[in-house]
Amino acid sequence: MPAPDGRLSVHSVTFYGATLERMRSHWEALGVRRLSLIDTQLSEPGLPEAISTLGLSVESVFHKFDTADGLRRVIDAAAEVDARVIYMLTGGRGDLTWDDAAARFCDAVQPCRDDAAAAGLALAVENASGLYADIHIAHTLRDTIELAESAGLGVCVDLFHCWTEAHLPTLIERALPRTELIQLSDYVLGDRALPARAVPGDGAIPLKALVTQALSLGYRHGFDLELIGPRIEHEGPLEAARRACRAVSVMLSRDEAGG
Repeated sequence: MPAPDGRLSVHSVTFYGATLERMRSHWEALGVRRLSLIDTQLSEPGLPEAISTLGLSVESVFHKFDTADGLRRVIDAAAEVDARVIYMLTGGRGDLTWDDAAARFCDAVQPCRDDAAAAGLALAVENASGLYADIHIAHTLRDTIELAESAGLGVCVDLFHCWTEAHLPTLIERALPRTELIQLSDYVLGDRALPARAVPGDGAIPLKALVTQALSLGYRHGFDLELIGPRIEHEGPLEAARRACRAVSVMLSRDEAGG
């Protein structure tokens, strides 16, 4: 298979539970140049050597925010592997209103902004399903943008969780100046087998149009393939990731060629 587009990463959650050795074999098999990691992977003793040996870069690190001290530890560990962005879930809201929960998150994360900047790292918040309300408060792209603007953070746009929103092109245009990562997967209409993600090109999400819009507005960062759920497991995560890399690489090459 030709090397994937250099802007692509395959999120490590796709191979969740794999050892570092197994993960490394997947990275080599796919030929990706960028990694998207989970914060717990940063404590793997052989990770920096694997990244260096394979000539990889760390595009993003996922972190579920709890405390400023916890985020600082992730910032320190992410800086050691030259990660570019840490994107976060916010923690749940409990009995708070959305506004109060948002204010609490903004206050809690504020002390870490200077630490991240000093380490050369961006911080971002992503949009995620309401099924994760116990650990997150931003479930639409609109709410995620509002929260990111209030907190002075970037945005991680997961198209799987926002492609059905009204006025999506307008929201993407608003988000783009602070967008640090765009995550891609697909959805087959009628699939109720959560988390129901599919390989790009297998479903109904207008990924080509959305990617083209982002690039036309000057988006310059990576595209992360987050592939989880029964469809991915049935096909096999590595094969699903291969097809996804191939499909999105073709999409990006056609976009550059004006096709």
